Amino acid sequence: MSRRIKTTTGAEIVLDGDLLAVLETLYHEVTARKELARSFEDMKREIDHLIDQLTDAERREYLSESIFMNQVKYENDKLEAYLRKLK
Repeated sequence: MSRRIKTTTGAEIVLDGDLLAVLETLYHEVTARKELARSFEDMKREIDHLIDQLTDAERREYLSESIFMNQVKYENDKLEAYLRKLK
């Protein structure tokens, strides 16, 4: 059985290693709920709230996934810029 954590609004997130599920929940509970009128501090506070509920092992797992996803995004952005230069 997967463990669950909750946002400050009470939305549950299943901890199964799926970072996209966490990001999707953050979007719905912070950004969409506030009709795009959220601040950096609002998002940071919610992320900190979620992190506080994670074990050290879960933090490591989600950090690893986050770094991997950001590296892929970085590489894609670099490739896109390079391809634009070629045009």
